[in-house]
Amino acid sequence: MAEGSTFSFSDPGAYAAAFGDTRVDLTITGAGDFKACLTRLKLKHLEIYRCCESLSRIAYISLPPGSIFLSFPIGKGSSRFGGCALQNGDIVLHGQGERGHQQFNGACEWGLIASPPDQLARYCKTLTERPITLPHARTILSPSRAERSRFRDLFRRACHLAGAGKKSIEHARMATALEQEMLDAIVNCLSARETKGNSKAKLHHAAVMVRLEETLIKRRDQRLNMSALCAEIGVAERTLRVCCAEFLGVSPMRYLLLRRLNEARSALRCANPSTSTVAEVARNHQFLELGRFAVTYRTTFGESPSVTLQRDPRTPPSSAEFA
Repeated sequence: MAEGSTFSFSDPGAYAAAFGDTRVDLTITGAGDFKACLTRLKLKHLEIYRCCESLSRIAYISLPPGSIFLSFPIGKGSSRFGGCALQNGDIVLHGQGERGHQQFNGACEWGLIASPPDQLARYCKTLTERPITLPHARTILSPSRAERSRFRDLFRRACHLAGAGKKSIEHARMATALEQEMLDAIVNCLSARETKGNSKAKLHHAAVMVRLEETLIKRRDQRLNMSALCAEIGVAERTLRVCCAEFLGVSPMRYLLLRRLNEARSALRCANPSTSTVAEVARNHQFLELGRFAVTYRTTFGESPSVTLQRDPRTPPSSAEFA
C-alpha cells in the first residue's frame, strides 16, 4: 500500500526531523522567515521526497547505509553537493551511508529518492540483462535530455499522487505502475555519463569535511579557534580553508559562527520569554559580548534576538504548502 503526505514547516529543526533515518543538519545562511514544504510518497520499493525551502542554507546530510539514494536539484538555483556545482538535470548517486554537504544559495527545491540496493540491482539486471555496479562514493550523473525529462515528469507525478489524498494513493495498480515506471527511469539514468565528483583530491577534501563535522559535534560546548580546530582535524589551515570554500562557500570560522547563531536562534524560539533572556541564551552558546551578538544576529537573520524570543511558540506542521 502506498503512503503519501505533505507538510509545511516554519522551524528548521522540525523540518530536518521529518526526514526520519536520513539525518539533515541545517545551517541557515539567509535572512528572513524560514518556510519549508516536504512531500513524501512511500511505495513498495521506493521512497520519494520533494523538498521546498525558502532560504539559503548549508546542510550536512548523513544517509542510512541500508538504501541507495539519489538527490537532484529542481529549477535553476545555485546548488552544490560535495563541493561540486550541480546543473539543473544533474543527479547525485550517493554512496551507501554517505555523509556530505549540500548547499543552496537562495530559495530551493530538490528531490530525494531511496531504494533498497538489492531491489534496484535485481530490477537493473532484469531490464538491462547485466548487473549494476553501485559506487562506494558519490557520483554525479548527467542523463540525456530525454531521460532527464522523463525522470522529472515521473517525479512530478509521484509528488502529485502523494498530495492527492489516501483514496488515490491506495489504488494498488496506480501505485505499482508508477513505481515500475520510476524504477525504469532510474535505471536508465544510472547508465548516464558521469560528469564529476570522484577525483582523489575531491574525495580527500570530503573526508576532511566529515572530520570537521565530527569535531564540531565532539567539541560542541567549546569555542574553538582556527589553530585548535585544525589540530583536532589534523590538517593545515590552508587545506581547511580550501575545503570549506569548496564545500560550504564560507570560511571555517564563518561556518562555526553560523552554526552557533543557528543554535542560539533555535534556543530563542523554544525559550519562554517570561523566564529566559537573550543574554542567557547568548552566553549558553559562547557569545560573551551581547552587543556584538545582537548585531551579528540581526545581520544574519534579519531580526533582533529579542524579536525571536518574543515570537509565539512554533506551531506544529500543517498540510498546506508555502507559496
